Amino acid sequence: MIADSQTLVPGRKASWVALLVITLVALSIVLAPVWIIQPFKPQSARGLEISYALRRWSPVVTLLALVFSVILATRLWLGAHRWWRKVALVSIFLPLVAAAWFARQNHFEWMFNPLANAAYAKTSEAGFVDDADIVMTVESNGEAAAYPVRFMAYHHLVQDVVGGTPIVATY
Repeated sequence: MIADSQTLVPGRKASWVALLVITLVALSIVLAPVWIIQPFKPQSARGLEISYALRRWSPVVTLLALVFSVILATRLWLGAHRWWRKVALVSIFLPLVAAAWFARQNHFEWMFNPLANAAYAKTSEAGFVDDADIVMTVESNGEAAAYPVRFMAYHHLVQDVVGGTPIVATY
């Protein structure tokens, strides 16, 4: 079937829809873990399980999506006689390339990076910690350290040496 200037060949319509669906699936599998695991947002065990499963599968899924999309986009590009169809192709294809790149990044590390230059104070000097504050404590070899949860809520990690032992306290 040959397309006139007003319509697309049915197979081409399906290719456009397939390209759009593939891009949306690839974006979803990459963005869902970012949405599920956020600083300052409550997280459930099931949500973490889903997030880590999606994170594990996203490099493979986005690579396959990219391969199929290159095939579809090539087919559509060669048959696109109007400039706006080529612009639409690029507009759909670029987020897919971004998803494939982002699937190979450790965005959890970007969101929960350790506190680089933690400052420490003796208990008697820690006037910024209220009696009602929740703290995490570590004791090792007779030395103790406490980390206020409200200060760790963003970074979730602090590297320290307590009693001569290097530790990573996490929240």
